[in-house]
Amino acid sequence: MDKNKYFKIGYVAKTHGLKGGFTSVLDTDFDVAELIDLFLEVNGSIVPYQVESISDRGDKTFVKLKDVNSPEEAAKLKGSSIYLSKELRPKLKKGDFYDDEIIAFEVIDTNLGSIGFVKELVQTGLNKLIVVTNSSGKEILIPVNAPFILSVLKTKKKLHVDLPSGFLEF
Repeated sequence: MDKNKYFKIGYVAKTHGLKGGFTSVLDTDFDVAELIDLFLEVNGSIVPYQVESISDRGDKTFVKLKDVNSPEEAAKLKGSSIYLSKELRPKLKKGDFYDDEIIAFEVIDTNLGSIGFVKELVQTGLNKLIVVTNSSGKEILIPVNAPFILSVLKTKKKLHVDLPSGFLEF
């Protein structure tokens, strides 16, 4: 299955119970109780699973998948990334974006013009940073917050920023 059709929402942390359930850590802004299908990355491939039951308790989510019926089967999934179809993603407000949506976008500064392309987004503690690779291969880290991000033009694949004077000097 094409990995680009899915977005990561978490991972399988450990087994739970004797019937093949597991504890997962999910990063979602929607009600997981309504999930019918999950996709797990197993041996580098995206594999579909039907949800038998799912419940949220604080920062942990307990999941039981159909056809995973023992702790041994669930243990094989430990560490697997959990994905959902991008079609299930909630729509965002104008100007907001999901991390994977801006990969390869051109980054344009108001004063300097094009400074490179988005390589990835990384989480560093409470802060999220956009990793931009410039034409010489150097990486530039830009915080994902106002006042730096001016606009995101998804159809044109452009990210407009306003970096402080001297920000790119190193």
